[in-house]
Amino acid sequence: AALEALERKLKSAMRSTTLNRLAPDLEALVRAETIAVQAGPRPSADEAMLAEIRQAILAGRPLGFIYSRPGAEARSRNVAPCGVMFGRANYLVAADRESGRIQTFRLDRMSAVRAEAGVASPPPDFDLQAFASQSFGIYQDEIEDVVLKVSPEGADEARAWRWHPTQSLEAQPDGGVVVRFRASGMRELAWHLFTWGEQVQVVAPERLKTVMADALAAAGRALDRAQV
Repeated sequence: AALEALERKLKSAMRSTTLNRLAPDLEALVRAETIAVQAGPRPSADEAMLAEIRQAILAGRPLGFIYSRPGAEARSRNVAPCGVMFGRANYLVAADRESGRIQTFRLDRMSAVRAEAGVASPPPDFDLQAFASQSFGIYQDEIEDVVLKVSPEGADEARAWRWHPTQSLEAQPDGGVVVRFRASGMRELAWHLFTWGEQVQVVAPERLKTVMADALAAAGRALDRAQV
């Protein structure tokens, strides 16, 4: 609806001759461009839910909802909403009203979302962009120093890749490159590193190596079961 309103405003501000000239160009571009859909969770962005979350954020009110996770009993939550992060899955970022700890909640696992009475504001020093930049992806856990050694065969692609806002790249004598950054979200980073095959060696942290080894072991067990 917002895009349609913007389209009407733009058209009303343009001369008819310009519009007539643009129309066939835009139609040709629409036919010539598309989005490659990748495998992964399908983000949920229910408009009524988002409207309720935004109302609570703007009014500085608590947000109540029922949160359901696979393998766990659904729980009633009451938090101070801080913002929403959109990605491969969409998340509410909120502060626990007692401890002040920042947590993330997947929108597709939330129900009965409602802005409640009272006052519940984010911590005064909270910055949503800074919070999002801590993680390699969306998932937030312990922040660690990541060191990756990329082979000469993958060095050009690694230099062109945006790994993380804190990244630094160091050229190696053999033509490879060492990538360093500080981030949380080792699971999502491990998933990404599998796409590099033998071109990336994990130097640190040890937990990233463990996450990747566990994922490989789980995949191996699944393959063994499929062959029985």
